Amino acid sequence: MSGLGLAGLIAPPLNFDLDDPFASQQGRVTTRIVWSYERPSFDAAKVRLCQRDVVLGITNTAIGEDIEAHNRIWYEVGSDGYVYSGNIQPVRTVLNQPQMEVPKEGLLAEVSVPFTDAHEAPDKESKVGYRMYYETTHWVKTAAAGEDGQTWYQVRDDKWDKLYYARAEHIRIMTPDELAPISPEVPSREKRIVVRLNQQITIAYENNIPVFVAPVSTGGILRVGTYTTPQGNFITYYKRPSRHMAAGDIAASGFDLPGVPWVQYITKSGISFHGTFWHNDFGSPRSHGCINLSMSAAKWLYRWTSPEVPLNKEFLHGYLGTKVEITA
Repeated sequence: MSGLGLAGLIAPPLNFDLDDPFASQQGRVTTRIVWSYERPSFDAAKVRLCQRDVVLGITNTAIGEDIEAHNRIWYEVGSDGYVYSGNIQPVRTVLNQPQMEVPKEGLLAEVSVPFTDAHEAPDKESKVGYRMYYETTHWVKTAAAGEDGQTWYQVRDDKWDKLYYARAEHIRIMTPDELAPISPEVPSREKRIVVRLNQQITIAYENNIPVFVAPVSTGGILRVGTYTTPQGNFITYYKRPSRHMAAGDIAASGFDLPGVPWVQYITKSGISFHGTFWHNDFGSPRSHGCINLSMSAAKWLYRWTSPEVPLNKEFLHGYLGTKVEITA
């Protein structure tokens, strides 16, 4: 599982530097505070206190000294020592050439910088509605020129049906190729997903042969209650590439998460597979019942399952889908 985590971290981006795979690798702090340590261990001397959304330069990876930990991956952050990977989202800063022509139905796009703010007007001095994080997905409705001479994208919040503006160079329009179905030649009846709760992994099978495996985080014990992921047989009957998820009191285990990517609902109560940007601690239960995956793993699974959501559609809902088995 550690190998899977390392592979995901150093997956080659555009302009990948073969001499130094960490040349542009960064990490965003996802929780209120984290400490860096002299060694990859919570027992080592503390070096630096970092607050939420601080962006660190990741220079290498290391295996933690605690052999009993479910996740032993630590990130080396130069002279600041080591930080535990579970509270660090791997990110990069990639700026984009704005696309001025946007069709009426909009374009699916993802944030390509550690974070960018969505404002109520195409003006950096206007009120901020939300902060949008790396690889979250959003629907771009149009392009607009701001008073600062920059191009801004108008993005629609799908939960509250509000429009916000974000810097266009911080958002990458997605291409048809990267959203094309995976293994479309394999009949849907020969595909299935198995989630093993005790092991906190998900496995995709084609003709009973495993073709994909990834660590997950399912329902866990939170501050105000215990949340479970239901066991049984389901299907991915309702899919959408982006969803603003919000519920409860944020001060007490509630959440307000715009742009959650690659959502596949399996129950009417809202249990789903989806990408996760608020932690990187897969392999341990810590969700409200959903099946948390890394952004890249969630995207792969979304492309592999049925039904296939057309590129210009915000969702597809029906009674057909890929089989899902959730076991202890």
